[in-house]
Amino acid sequence: MFAKPMFRFVPDGTKIRFMNGRFAGLIVSAVLSTSSLILFFYPGLNMGLDFRGGVVLQVETPQAADFAELRTALANAGLKDAALQAFGQGKNGVLISLESRDNAAQTQTAISEAVGALDKVAPGSKILSTEAIGASVSHDLFTQGLEALGLSFVMILVYIWFRFEWQFAAGAVATLLLDTTKTIGFMVITRIQFDLVTIAAILTIIGYSTNDKVVVYDRVRENLRKYKTMPLRELIDLSINETLNRTLGTSSTVFLAALPLAIFGGSALSDFAWIMLFGIVIGTSSSIMIAAPILLFLGEHRLRRSSAPVKKNK
Repeated sequence: MFAKPMFRFVPDGTKIRFMNGRFAGLIVSAVLSTSSLILFFYPGLNMGLDFRGGVVLQVETPQAADFAELRTALANAGLKDAALQAFGQGKNGVLISLESRDNAAQTQTAISEAVGALDKVAPGSKILSTEAIGASVSHDLFTQGLEALGLSFVMILVYIWFRFEWQFAAGAVATLLLDTTKTIGFMVITRIQFDLVTIAAILTIIGYSTNDKVVVYDRVRENLRKYKTMPLRELIDLSINETLNRTLGTSSTVFLAALPLAIFGGSALSDFAWIMLFGIVIGTSSSIMIAAPILLFLGEHRLRRSSAPVKKNK
């Protein structure tokens, strides 16, 4: 009764010629990635306290927190750099983030001014915790985060190189770099804080995107053995069409799973989830319009020596 799937994103046997749009896909990707790199340098990422250092006060107000009033009170107290964020399930939790000061005395003064401003707006508030991150610690965390990203690219390159030919590895890593730069551009535009949580999100996207590309690459390799004389361009189109339902089905499942976290997850999960949602869209589209064209350019005269159609005997 259930031998066939009840729902398919595209009909079986589609013959979409994706490689006809390979130049447009690569050009659009290059423009977006270049723009993202420009945004990375100016205005730059919104660094979280993990990377810039500072103090985080975890506060519980007696009533629902009025963030507009709190911001005004903190600004009047000379803390214009203070950032406010909700936490927890209720409306009483507030995180007050203060940037690092030159010395411990100035940091303590800033904390006292923040507490004083809080008492004026929401008397009876409780300071649940105070967490300080020094400049040296934040620098180390930033360096280690970048090292984790770099190591992930190296390991993916090695894995795909051993599993496939080098053309596949080069195409996958180049595409992942483009996906990562676009994600950074998205973070700059949305002003999502760049911290350890968002690095975890980027690493998750890299893993997901790699898996998505391996699915397509696996089918390309199978078809290279199956269709000995088919031109590589046609073979890649065939492979993408054959895996299209699986690609769209997996992406949609992960997207729908992350969407409630982005909307209802609160401050602890929303940034992570929004980056995931963006990464799913970028990773899925790049598997088709970026990774596949790069593979075609690198492998047209190596993976398949002749790309000319085979002439039929009359």
